[in-house]
Amino acid sequence: MKIAFLGASKGMGRALARQLASRGAQLFLLGRDLEDLGRSAADLQLHGASGTVGFCTCDLLQPPTFGPALDQASAAMNGLDTVIVTAGIFATQEELEADPALTARLLTADFTNTVLFCEEARKRLLAAGGGTLCVFSSVAGERGRKPVILYGAAKAGLSRYLEGLDHKFRSQGLRTITVKPGFVKTGMTAGLKPPPFAGEPDAVARSVARAIERGSAEVYAPGIWRLIMLVIRNLPRGVMRRIGF
Repeated sequence: MKIAFLGASKGMGRALARQLASRGAQLFLLGRDLEDLGRSAADLQLHGASGTVGFCTCDLLQPPTFGPALDQASAAMNGLDTVIVTAGIFATQEELEADPALTARLLTADFTNTVLFCEEARKRLLAAGGGTLCVFSSVAGERGRKPVILYGAAKAGLSRYLEGLDHKFRSQGLRTITVKPGFVKTGMTAGLKPPPFAGEPDAVARSVARAIERGSAEVYAPGIWRLIMLVIRNLPRGVMRRIGF
């Protein structure tokens, strides 16, 4: 695989990039911090990535950087067949309610600009005959829930967009994979009380890597979240008002 990866230097993205490097993938990293990207590139070389791991600036809050970054990745690897997006912003509902500027930044990054980035990736992958677009959404988007109203709304919109892409373009060779993580023990969730079924980054990364190889349209990680959200989606609205989940 020749992969352009937005968000590979932290948390789940770092674990997934390492997993793909160990499988011999060729990687090109996109992100805001060039020093951080350089350290991540060197780390991935040690984990078995094919060829030189290149990197360049791509800021999720700056859409003009999207197309040039993807073009630079394609030029460096002599082609591009996979784009992965794990980058995004997280904040608690309480933080978002108290800070309208943070809310605007999160909604822009996690929905609007992620969609704009995916559109740039989609056009390039289809022009090359197809490929894989793998994007991290969240189980938070499965149902309106008290603890994640705003974050969940952004992820709900993203999930529906990715589902629509898969319906329209899979027949043309574009495999769209929506990853729906539950609670995973990363820096993003530091300070939050983990539930009994919290996932570990490396285990989640392995399941996502398998989904990419298979071309699965949707993957819950850890897998138990598929069952949990099946129950949550079917609870009556009155019950959802009473519970804190």
